[in-house]
Amino acid sequence: MKALFSIAILLTLIPATTWGQRATSQTEARHIDLYVGIPHDESLPNMPAALELGGTYRSLTRLAPNQATKTLRFTPTKEGVGTVIIKDRNTDRIIYQMTVEVRKTDLRRVAREIQSLLSTVEGISVRVMNNRVVVDGQILLPSDMKRIHSVVKQYGNLATTLVTLSPIAQNKIAEIIERDINNPEIYVRAVNGKFILDGMANSPEERARAEIIAKMYVPDVVVDEAVADKRVLERRTDVVVNLIKIKEAAPAEPEKIIQMVIHFVELQKDYTRGFRFQWTPDIGDGSSLQFSTGGRSPSGLVGTITGTISNLLPKLNWAKQHGFARVLQSSSLIVQDGRQGTLNSITRVPYQVISDTGQPGTNFEEVGLRTNITPQVMGARSDSVRLDMNFAVKSLLSYTDQGPLTSSREINTMIHVRSGQSAAVGGLISSDSGTNYNKLPSNASRNPIFSLYASRDFRNNQSQFVVFVTPSIRASASTGSDRIKQKFRLPD
Repeated sequence: MKALFSIAILLTLIPATTWGQRATSQTEARHIDLYVGIPHDESLPNMPAALELGGTYRSLTRLAPNQATKTLRFTPTKEGVGTVIIKDRNTDRIIYQMTVEVRKTDLRRVAREIQSLLSTVEGISVRVMNNRVVVDGQILLPSDMKRIHSVVKQYGNLATTLVTLSPIAQNKIAEIIERDINNPEIYVRAVNGKFILDGMANSPEERARAEIIAKMYVPDVVVDEAVADKRVLERRTDVVVNLIKIKEAAPAEPEKIIQMVIHFVELQKDYTRGFRFQWTPDIGDGSSLQFSTGGRSPSGLVGTITGTISNLLPKLNWAKQHGFARVLQSSSLIVQDGRQGTLNSITRVPYQVISDTGQPGTNFEEVGLRTNITPQVMGARSDSVRLDMNFAVKSLLSYTDQGPLTSSREINTMIHVRSGQSAAVGGLISSDSGTNYNKLPSNASRNPIFSLYASRDFRNNQSQFVVFVTPSIRASASTGSDRIKQKFRLPD
């Protein structure tokens, strides 16, 4: 009795769930995907001979068991989710417990088609979830996003996309922008879909150029569905954020100094050759009549006839004269870049004049040279100098009764000369020649007895005037002063 009592106690202590688990340990659970209008045969090897169907499948599909083939045919009629329970009627034991999900169409076929159309796009996956074909993943190029959207759109509500741009793509684009800007002091980084430009630029133009380059590489905007449905509102900010600072300008370099050496060269040649034969005697009448009275001498009328013959001897004159003169004036002028330099060397020559009232007076005639030069260096690293020049030279030729006889020459030009090289900026050549035949001199007789005169004069005067300019770019105005001090032995 005690043994039977202990067995009864042990049986009461065993939980009821243990018996239930034993009862259902041979139940097979399955999940079956069905599509409306497409029959499906499910193999059931353990199908009992006397089976009983139960569950919530009746509004979704029709069932037709086949004992010969041990299969159960599903004929879906409506989309939805339900259950199918197969029990053995003899033992009341559940053999199969199935969950069926009926969809409108074959999403696996849709998934295969989408996978085939997007096979060239890397970084995505195509799966069937929640009664839809879902395209998910991260891509590198916005152009791939356009293709994905076009493919998914063809299937309407059967497919959707969750694809986003990869942050790796943003970083890669930032590297390309930084490389194209090509400034080691400017760097680009991608943050939350934005491109931030930071660093130091040398000028406002360089800062604006970097921003323009960055905007050229910004990819197309991909609109998220949550943003399109206004579930999420994005902040409106520029895709390119320019945080580049501009360096402070360096102190301006001192203006360049330009030394100009100017040479005025004038060459004169004179040649005169003359021949003259003159025999023009003339008589000067010196007759006179005198009256005398008183005294010891007898009074009466006395007449005297006298005459003077001049230029009685023939004259022969022959002369030939050469003249050569070279006038050289050199001047040096130091001017800052872009400033005008003036150098004048003037001499005032006095001469006497008579006023309208007959009073003598003195006037002055200015002779010499006037120089105005404006040099300008063509570029910071260039050694070419542009020269705007104006030269005026006035020379004294001779004195006449009316005053000094002068000649003037003027040059106004603009040229480009390299530093240290010379250029002949202007010149003037003049030539004067003439021949005189039988020209009476100023002291010739006006009343000759007879005249034998023959003469010939030939003259040829030539002059040449040239101006040479040599500009030199100097670092300081004191450059070269030591040599001048040594030349003239000037103390420091």
